[in-house]
Amino acid sequence: MKKSIFISLGAIVLFACSSLAYGPTGHEIVGGIADNRLANTPTGAKVKMLIDGITLEKAAVIPDEIKSWDKKGADDVNQFPHYSEHPKIDNQLRDFWRANQPTHDPNLSMPSHHWFHYTDVPVLNAQKYSDGKTGRSQWDVVHMISYCVGVLKDETPEDNPRKITKPVAIILLAHYVGDIHQPLHVGAEYFNEAGHAVDPDKGKPGIEDEGGNTIMLRLRSGTPEEMAHRSLKLHGFWDNDTVMANLLSLPLTVSKEERQDKTEKAKHQLIERLAHEQPTNWRLPRDIALKNYAEAWADEILPVARQAHERLEFSKVRPQLDQDRYVSAGIAQEKNAPDRVAYADWAANIVREELHKAGWRLADLLEKTVASTTTNATSAPIPPAPPPAEPRPSASTLVQASPGPLPSTALIPPTTKRSSAPG
Repeated sequence: MKKSIFISLGAIVLFACSSLAYGPTGHEIVGGIADNRLANTPTGAKVKMLIDGITLEKAAVIPDEIKSWDKKGADDVNQFPHYSEHPKIDNQLRDFWRANQPTHDPNLSMPSHHWFHYTDVPVLNAQKYSDGKTGRSQWDVVHMISYCVGVLKDETPEDNPRKITKPVAIILLAHYVGDIHQPLHVGAEYFNEAGHAVDPDKGKPGIEDEGGNTIMLRLRSGTPEEMAHRSLKLHGFWDNDTVMANLLSLPLTVSKEERQDKTEKAKHQLIERLAHEQPTNWRLPRDIALKNYAEAWADEILPVARQAHERLEFSKVRPQLDQDRYVSAGIAQEKNAPDRVAYADWAANIVREELHKAGWRLADLLEKTVASTTTNATSAPIPPAPPPAEPRPSASTLVQASPGPLPSTALIPPTTKRSSAPG
């Protein structure tokens, strides 16, 4: 990691948790890297045509933005977000929302679009995605990436029950590829009623922590007052603070406008650098089929998700009723790690590597799907850009529970409050 962009997270966590919302930043970095990788290529021109000129950097945050429709529905075209400059895309996104409205009931034929952002594989013991059933579903991020790939490969018709057209598939992939590279969007800890971690796939009932969404993080750095003020949720820390640690540190006295401007510049400097530095081990083995890329990515990130929990000591964990289901809530305290690396610095390093790989993998996935797809463009075709001056390397990879008695093993229907920015 280059020291010029990496700093200790302890110095900036208050800044990251200020009034500005930085959740989208990680997704924008992934989409921006892919934009850069696909620039001046036939695939890039085709992607641009299909999504009506929207950049992947912008597209990558749309699946989170449309959660704003959850309260009043998608019929009010005046409420945010409204993509008025792209009416066909706007209409297709609203159809997608209507076909996948928020719900906690896993028995309904219509899944919630919130479920598509993650999977909750138990992390107590080492395992792969296919080794068990707990936390997985046909509507998790692994399956939905494959679903979108099928749409772009003309293996699944655009007139499908989920209303995922080719433009919507590109927008979803721009986001989901980032999600699956965030450790706590793939792995979760499960606890019994006594607050001890268990592995539901080994026959021991447990209640999940929703990928750290119900666990409060206590880092060693900072004063007690700062620690109390932070109120960091473990999942939010991985979604937001780790990303900001890879940008820049500014004093709290800096104005909101200046802070936003400097952060935006730092983000694009990072995007430019990562787009031109090939990440380590980003390519999957040739024998892995395109439809299985998402599962391979999940298997790759699961050991990291396990470490993200092993480096913490959990306490005061208890079942907590959240709306109509139970979750495990408690505190996670940073341990003294054998490598003597602070949790915040270790996590920020991991996230930088994962954002880097995710951007290259998104570009590669689009090259392998969009290049061969038939097009029903949402707007008039955009003329292909001229070829690059120099050749560049190709960017070429239910369980159910109900309210009442405490749930036993499995995936409790996902919460609509769950965050989904990548780590």
